Amino acid sequence: MGKKIVFVYIIIGLLTALYGNWWGDNNDRSFAYNLGGGLVWPAVWFPSLGKAIGAVLLVVIIAIIGMIQFIKNRS
Repeated sequence: MGKKIVFVYIIIGLLTALYGNWWGDNNDRSFAYNLGGGLVWPAVWFPSLGKAIGAVLLVVIIAIIGMIQFIKNRS
């Protein structure tokens, strides 16, 4: 079941990249740029989701930096 989900995700990502490369807003960019967008296709399809993912990543990075500082100061 998991392999099918990953396969569908990759196929949707490739289709998103092809669409973006030929007809999308970024059709003047390279296929590699559009393929990168295809890898995170939910963020491309739903821009507000991309902002939420960015916010979560920012919080995670700040937490990691804080943990590293805490461990350094403790020892």
